[in-house]
Formats: sequence, structure tokens, C-alpha cells
Amino acid sequence: MLKRHKIVIHSVEKSFRESGKEFKKGYSYIVPKNQRQSRLVKAMFEKRTTFTDSLFYDISAWSFPLSFGVDFTENASLSNAGPAISELKKRTPNAVQTSTYAYLMEWHEYYSPKALNKILNEGLRAKVGMQQFSLEGKSYDYGTILIPVQNQKMDANDLADFLSSVSKDTAIDITAVSTGLTEGIDLGSNQFRALEPARVALIVGQGTNSYDAGEMWHLFDTRYDMKITKLDVKNLSRADLTRYTDIIVPHNFRAITKSNTDKLKTWVRNGGTLIGYRNAANWMESNKLLDIEFETTKNPAKNITFEQRRDFNGAQVIGGAIFEAKQDRSHPVNFGYTDDKLSLFRNTTIFVKPDSTSYKNPIQYTKNPLEAGYISKINLEAIGETRPFVHQNSGRGEVILFTDNTNFRAFWYGTNKLLMNAIFFGGEM
Repeated sequence: MLKRHKIVIHSVEKSFRESGKEFKKGYSYIVPKNQRQSRLVKAMFEKRTTFTDSLFYDISAWSFPLSFGVDFTENASLSNAGPAISELKKRTPNAVQTSTYAYLMEWHEYYSPKALNKILNEGLRAKVGMQQFSLEGKSYDYGTILIPVQNQKMDANDLADFLSSVSKDTAIDITAVSTGLTEGIDLGSNQFRALEPARVALIVGQGTNSYDAGEMWHLFDTRYDMKITKLDVKNLSRADLTRYTDIIVPHNFRAITKSNTDKLKTWVRNGGTLIGYRNAANWMESNKLLDIEFETTKNPAKNITFEQRRDFNGAQVIGGAIFEAKQDRSHPVNFGYTDDKLSLFRNTTIFVKPDSTSYKNPIQYTKNPLEAGYISKINLEAIGETRPFVHQNSGRGEVILFTDNTNFRAFWYGTNKLLMNAIFFGGEM
């Protein structure tokens, strides 16, 4: 996007550390502030939290590095800058070698879910590592994908050829290994959990928010090349839910009948994963799909005239701002993230109190979480240390809630993987 707007960017000459972050050669860039597009650079990287007004036509924060979930610092030195980049090229992954034992694929890259989906839909066996380990001189993080060679539908050579095509299509490195002897969990450990192909449905129609549903459809269809079925709420009573492993309930879900709610409950107890977004929290809580407690706010309109009432009420809305949360990277919902902090976009005032069991709060807002944008003082006090993610077991299935929009306007890349983690690893939470 910087190149599209004719902003000058440089490759990094050599890896360096700044402000507690590591910037690797080949993965990092330097943007000079002193250039023709300096005002645009400032606007794109800005993290403003103070405003002259409290009413907004649209969202109040557009910080690009926060929305893309990238490490950045404003204290970089041009002494680390290599040549200016004239043309961006798609990364070329390392060649996939043939293995007679297994392959490993890390979960860090944006298109890792696309690669995994291709592997599983081909009918191949794959597992996810629940712990960190090292093998053949390389460290592997939580969420590493293991593809064994034995007991596959392909022989070793055909498997290598197929994984090579997946690697080239997604620009993901897939590493051949010759042994399962590791430092940490070994490749035969039960800490590698078998994965199944995802068959996902999205509830749409009257009572659902078409914007949120469209953003989710776009993520699956355009970004990750994954099939997703749109289930119209008016046809839910006739739908065969056993065809799906996951069903997503978007924002403003208020048109479901009691009989359909009971149908979804039965489907969950039989092994399905139900994923709700934003105001679906109220439906889930009131129908006992989730046992959660909301943080409530009281903001009496003191010294407010009748004429001022609309401005007063408008100032309590979170129209769109960015908030910092801490992450437990060992939890499956956070697999693929390398930092212990995450920037989340939010445009609701749904605040869920944290669980008394700490590991049930794998994503939790910090005490003073505002990073960019506007929020009223009373809402800022309420949001601190609440949780934007909830998971509970129900029978053999799972119920998951995101209070925030992780796919906002197909622009918020940084949290797209949270939904993919819920889809592929929901059963391991």
C-alpha cells in the first residue's frame, strides 16, 4: 500500500534491534519521514488518542501498522537502510525436498491457513503441535503443522511434489525432516493433535449484519481460497447442520427462533464449533450457550440539556478505535503470533468480564488499552482488563465468541488469523 501511494521505502541492509523489537533482513523495511509524501506517511502511521470533538462520522483510527499487525518503531536509523525498492516481488519459498519421514510447516505466515486448507482438502493427514520444540538446529513455535509421510494417500515422491505446489502457491516454507527426535516434544508425541478438513457455514439473512457477513465471506473466498456455505436464517430449520464442522454467527444476530437455537445447541453438543461475533454475545448469553458476565457502565447525563442529549449519547459510542490486548501464545487461538501483545479493532461497547481462571483469558485487554482513536472516559475505564475472546466446551463441541470484528472492512489483516485458529484448532481449546 505504501508503494501504491508512491511512498519511498528501503529494504533493510542487515538485521537490527530497536525499541525491543528485531527487524530482520528480508522481512523489514525502512520508510524515511523526510520525503515528498511525508504528510501521508505521518497520517498512515499516526496513533492519535486526543481529539477536539467526540462525535465521528466514521471510525476514529486508521493506523496502518496496527491494522496489519506488524512490528514497527519510529526510531529507526537510515544507517540501516539498503537501496530504495523499485518493485515489490512475491517471496520465493525455499524448495521442498523429498522426505521419507515428515514435513513441518510453521504457522507464522499470513497464508499458512490457506496452505493447511489445501493439504487437508487433498485428504492428507496433518497434525498441529501444541508446544514449542527444536529439530535439526531449528526452533519451531506453537502451532507448527506436521505432515507425516507414512499412511498417506500419496507415496513419498508424489507427496513431495504436491507440497511443493502448495509452497509455491502460498509462498510458505515447508521443511522436510528426516527424524522425529527433537528437543522438546518429539514428532510422535500426543502433543501433536490430528486435524480435520473444515466445512464452514455462515449464517446470513434477516437479522444479521451484511457488512460483517460479507467481510467474513471475502476472507474465506478471496484470501484463503476456502469454501464457505451461506445459510439463510429463514432456511435454518430445514438445513442439515451435520454437513458442517463450524458455523459462524455474525453481528446483530436477533432473528433466530427458539427451535433453531435448540437445533444449534444439539449440533454443538454433537461436536460442532459455533463461533459468534460482537452482538451475538447477547444471544449466546441469554440462550445459555455461553456462561459470561458483562461489564456494565453507568453514565448519568448530569448538567446536560435537552438540546445536548444527542451529542452526549453519541459521545458514548465506540465508532471504531484500536485497543491493545495481551496474548497467551500457548493458547491455540493465538497460534502463529510471535508477540505477546495484539492490536484489536473495536466498534461495540460489549465488555465481558475476565474469568477467574487465568488461562481462560488467552486474549485480555491491558489495563489502559487505548492505542488509537476515541473512546469516552467511562468506556475506557470499563474496557480495561476485560476479554474480547471467550471459549467454552459444550458436550463434544465448542462455543466461541469474539466481541470485536477481526475482519473489519477486509482491511484489518492483523487479526484475521484469530478466526482461522478458531476454525482449525477450536477442538484443541
